[in-house]
Amino acid sequence: MNQKPNNNIAVIGAGAWGTALAQVLAEAGRNVTLYARASELAAAINQSHENTVYLPGVALNPRIHATSYLAEAAKNADILLLVTPSQFIRNLLSKLKPHLPPRVPLVNCAKGIEVTTGKFLSEVAAEIVPDAPYAVLSGPTFAHEVARGLPAAVTFATAAPKQQAQAWAQALSGKTFRPYLSGDPTGAEIAGAVKNVIAIACGIVEGRRLGQNAKAAVMTRGIAEIKRLGMKSGAEADTFLGLSGIGDLTLTCHSMSSRNYSLGVELGQGHKLQDILSKRLTVTEGITTARAIATHAHKMGVEMPISAAVDRVLHHAADISGVIDELLARDLKQESH
Repeated sequence: MNQKPNNNIAVIGAGAWGTALAQVLAEAGRNVTLYARASELAAAINQSHENTVYLPGVALNPRIHATSYLAEAAKNADILLLVTPSQFIRNLLSKLKPHLPPRVPLVNCAKGIEVTTGKFLSEVAAEIVPDAPYAVLSGPTFAHEVARGLPAAVTFATAAPKQQAQAWAQALSGKTFRPYLSGDPTGAEIAGAVKNVIAIACGIVEGRRLGQNAKAAVMTRGIAEIKRLGMKSGAEADTFLGLSGIGDLTLTCHSMSSRNYSLGVELGQGHKLQDILSKRLTVTEGITTARAIATHAHKMGVEMPISAAVDRVLHHAADISGVIDELLARDLKQESH
């Protein structure tokens, strides 16, 4: 039985971000079940109260109970957070579906687009669990900072009625973790996904030592690309000026703590993509998103030259110097375009 409404939270995914969210919620007094695919990791978290694989050095609140059984994670959930890489969401939801309590809200905390279909994660969720309320939690957050209790603010976006949305957001808030409500899950989802691609581009700029002027230009034109795609998809323009838009982009494009930015830096320095990935334990979402966005934007008739350039570098063996030259040689246009 719940101690209070929305007190039982299931976090599906025990990577760094899932573990950090579990920590915030446990510290706020919620009953948190953290799903880890590997039974060994779940057992280790319960025994040592630390995720030594994905978030080492952070002492986890004992209120967090880890499990490797989806049914156990979902059965009593008042709110369920999806914190797995975007390419696994479809399979995860298919496995979760038989165990979901009726009308339990699904909060997507992943940032990506399904590469095989080009669908946004909201579309994937609507296809598999159409009766489940859906929300997006996105914003400028590094897991290691959130887990240590440093202040952070995020967008909590849902089309649900305002009173319901406020109750969910309140359940996911903590002393140093502040969700801001939005009624535009489409915009929050698009911004969160595409900013990873722009972050790779900014990393390439840094790796090539092209200067801060160039990085600022890529960021600014990058948010213009995000906005163009968002508006064509029915999003609200103001979303891209908020935490899930320019806020997340700013953080991601300036720190080596960002997997996407750091990957871009190494690419810019001349390292091969496969060599970079061979040293990484975690998923870099911008790699698959770049391919999905290039296809999706072309179908929708949306011009996204920076995103397309990143796709060419990652997936079509394009020469970085040549791609940069082509971007600089593009016809001059009005900035609003």
